Formats: sequence, structure tokens, C-alpha cells
Amino acid sequence: MAGNSFGKILVLTTFGESHGVLTGGILDGFPSNFPIDHHFIQTELNRRAPGFGDFSSQRKEEDLIELISGIFEGKTTGAPIAFIIPNKDHRSEDYTHVKEIYRPSHADYTWEKKYGHRDYRGGGRISARETAARVAGGAFAKLFLRSKGIGVHAVVCEIGGFTLPGEEQQAFEYLDTLKEAGDTAGGIISCTISGLPVGLGEPVFDKLQSDLAKAMLSINAVKGFEYGSGFASARMKGSEHNDAFIAGADSENLQTRTNFSGGIQGGISNGMPVFFRVAFKPVSSIKQSQETVNKLGQPVQFTGSGRHDVCVVPRAVPIVEAMAALVIADHLVMTAGV
Repeated sequence: MAGNSFGKILVLTTFGESHGVLTGGILDGFPSNFPIDHHFIQTELNRRAPGFGDFSSQRKEEDLIELISGIFEGKTTGAPIAFIIPNKDHRSEDYTHVKEIYRPSHADYTWEKKYGHRDYRGGGRISARETAARVAGGAFAKLFLRSKGIGVHAVVCEIGGFTLPGEEQQAFEYLDTLKEAGDTAGGIISCTISGLPVGLGEPVFDKLQSDLAKAMLSINAVKGFEYGSGFASARMKGSEHNDAFIAGADSENLQTRTNFSGGIQGGISNGMPVFFRVAFKPVSSIKQSQETVNKLGQPVQFTGSGRHDVCVVPRAVPIVEAMAALVIADHLVMTAGV
């Protein structure tokens, strides 16, 4: 299968399946002689790890990363950085009942039609378990960005239609109700990238927002992406939406009075904060009876089992940050030629 690598110069390739021995990645193109904070990388993985919280999957994975190559005496050598993250708490027996059926809104059918054979245990390669390697790769990118004064910060801003902050109590009560009913909820994550220089991105196919959109839409369960004023811009007038230029904090760069552009104009960063929102659908694995068909096309009733998130959005925050960091770091490397 193709499509296991992300990036142009700074390239992350991930491998492994949900119920395999391990998952992992290879990060190629990372600058050499760069000090690596192993504790920070592990902390990022801990933010994504399952098994913690009332609404998270109760699969208990420590997600302890093991660095295999590319680092010597605490610094990168310029060689590919390889790492593995063992799978310790998979229960393949939870999925034997789905071997012969196609679960609603899952990739069982499309995978099998495309490749002719599928790993039905927890979704195999298409499982959100794969995102652990993204978070690890993104942690390296965040360290690099931090050295350049660039920050990537994402937060949950909506769960099940309830706005955060402000309606946390209603959101938690709603999730409790869904958990009891064996159902799930979606939500929205907002992300801000601060400290960017002017000039990242290209004006045609490699627009900065295009690469960010691809990064976000490659995350499991993501259904929408908008940056700056996003879809709200369709309801605004040009006189309302235009970002007027004003003198910047230094003599070399300008800034804008408003930021409906979301820090990007003509596909190129303008020095203002880049901000975007990512919409996540409800998790497809629910513990309710549903109609579907088996491999023979015969109607069957299916009830989900196993350990799944009631709402994946809180655990997706570090994934959004990681993918954004990989995009920005890749553009920095391309622009600076480091």
C-alpha cells in the first residue's frame, strides 16, 4: 500500500497495526546536531495515550517510545530517526465477531475491496493507534519549532454541540448519557500557530493552508477543516473581511489590524498567527445494535464491543498539534535549507 509517508523534505513514515507487535516511525530530513529532549517526546505521547479518563478507550497502553537510530549522545546525527512504540494491551479476541461483516462507517469494506485482505483486529493499519507515531514525529518537530520561537497550541472548543470553555458541565453530562447508551460524540479542535516568520508556503499548489488541510484531513475521524474566517467568510462583505496592513512591532515587517486571513495570504504566511479549526465526527464504534451486511451481502445485526472512546476529541489535541508542527517544520526546512 502507498501513502504511509508525510512531508516533502522533513518526511515522517509510519508503520504498524493496532494489534501488531508495535507501531513506529522513521523521521527523515531532520536537522543534524540538534539536542533532543526525550522526556518532552514521551510527555507528548502520554497526552494521546488511551486508558485514562472516563470517556477514553480503556485500552491500557503506556506508549513508551524507544529511539532506534539517528540520535547519538543526545543529539541528532542527520541520519533517519527511527523509533518504535510497543503494543502491550491489545485484545484481538474482541474482534473475531467482525471478521465476516462490514461495520457501519468503518473502512472494512473499502479496505477489503482495494487490497483483497484486511486485518480486522481493531482496524489494523487504519486504526487510530497509528497516530501514536504521528505524535512522536510531531514532538521532534515541536522541539525544532520551539528553538525558532514558534509555538503550536490546540484546544478542544466544542464537544457534541457544547462550547468550551463555558459549557463544560453540559458537555460532560452529555458524554455520560452517551456512554450509558453505548453511543459516541464528535467535536471541534482549534489550533493556533504563533511566532511564524513571513514567507512560509508557495502561491500555487503548495499553499501553507493546503498542506495544513491535508495534514488535518489525514487524521482519523476528521470531517472538516477551516482556517482564518473559514466558512463564516461566505456570509461577510469584502469591506468587513479585508485585513488592513499597519506598522509592525519591528521596522522590517508589517502586521494586519484584523486576521480574517488566518495568518496566510496567497498561500504564504504573513507573520500573523495562523489559526484553524478541525471537526471530528462521532467515533464509529458504538455499543448499539445496527443493521449491516456480511461478506455474502446478507443482512445481519451487529453490536459493537471492545474498548472505544466515547469522544475521541480530547485525545486528538496532541495529534492536531503534531501534524501542524510537522507541516511548519517541513516548510521551515524547505525555506531555510537547513
